[in-house]
Amino acid sequence: MPSAFPPRARALLAALAALCAGGAISPAAAAQDERCGDGRGGSAGLRVDNDLLGGQDEGYTNGAVLTLVSGNLAGFDDPCLPGVARGLNRALGWLQPGGGDQRNMSFTLAQAIFTPRDNERRDLITDDRPYAGLLVAGVGYHVRTGDWLESSVLRLGWVGPSARGQDVQRAVHKVTGSKRFRGWSNQLHDEPLFQLQREWARRWPAAGEGADGRRRWDAVTHWGASLGTLATQAVVGGQWRYGTLPDDFGSLPLWAGGDNTAPVRSPAVRQDGGWSGHLFAGADLRWVLRNITLDGNTFRDSHSVDKRALVGELSYGFVIHKGAWKFALARYHRTHEFVGQQRRPVFGSFTISRAL
Repeated sequence: MPSAFPPRARALLAALAALCAGGAISPAAAAQDERCGDGRGGSAGLRVDNDLLGGQDEGYTNGAVLTLVSGNLAGFDDPCLPGVARGLNRALGWLQPGGGDQRNMSFTLAQAIFTPRDNERRDLITDDRPYAGLLVAGVGYHVRTGDWLESSVLRLGWVGPSARGQDVQRAVHKVTGSKRFRGWSNQLHDEPLFQLQREWARRWPAAGEGADGRRRWDAVTHWGASLGTLATQAVVGGQWRYGTLPDDFGSLPLWAGGDNTAPVRSPAVRQDGGWSGHLFAGADLRWVLRNITLDGNTFRDSHSVDKRALVGELSYGFVIHKGAWKFALARYHRTHEFVGQQRRPVFGSFTISRAL
């Protein structure tokens, strides 16, 4: 059985819990202090990724992301933020984008599980990817200027047995009736992770858009780069959407299929609380310099494979809004990620979130 969470991993979880407990600014609080932002646009959500939705059981096999997004802030020193968030923001001033018309913060806690294809083998499978479990917390800063969005994210986490990948996979497979993977004794070793990410996005809205429920289309392009032991890569991509669209920037993924975290300029898509929705399709291209789930441990020897430098991804799905609630279902198709990979990765995700 995996060891207990190491002290630094426990501290990471405790810090995130403290932030999430008071990280969102509410419209009521904003109304009480004119120095606050308008508090609009906060949300809480859960995204679950699983390759069962892609008809596979290998590679990036399961992931979950909890996300808390603040409402619009007057600044990252907004007096309506809790003290712990303001203290964090003072320490991370170097990370925050400047300027902008609107800004907010996001807090995430994510777990991801990776396995080779053969579930029965207990020995080290040298020609397939390592077993790996990751637990990662993140804080993000997002600044919007018209149809432009600039985001900076800091992620800290843990890879190895203490991330509990084996335990979570076993529990999920027990529920789904899937086969048991028996080679977890070969997983990547315990060590800390970090990543800095910077992204820009541009929304290209259709003419005459509004919140009247009329169908319309838009496109969202994004590009950026990240640096760290978790992953070092550059990415460029875009997304096309059709339907009754929210005033946001589509999907900015963590591993894949992330929740939108942009400040909003207008209320919910349907102010009457009715149903609305849209379809989307997207494509990304990544230039990968490092990926710990393929390159192995950073600070000690471990199993690794020869990764491919260029990885493409296609995505498609739909989003449904009902009042303050949002539900999204998506599917992702990737090109081969390492030399000798037998099948192209396919997985799906579903997201449920609620405006605060």
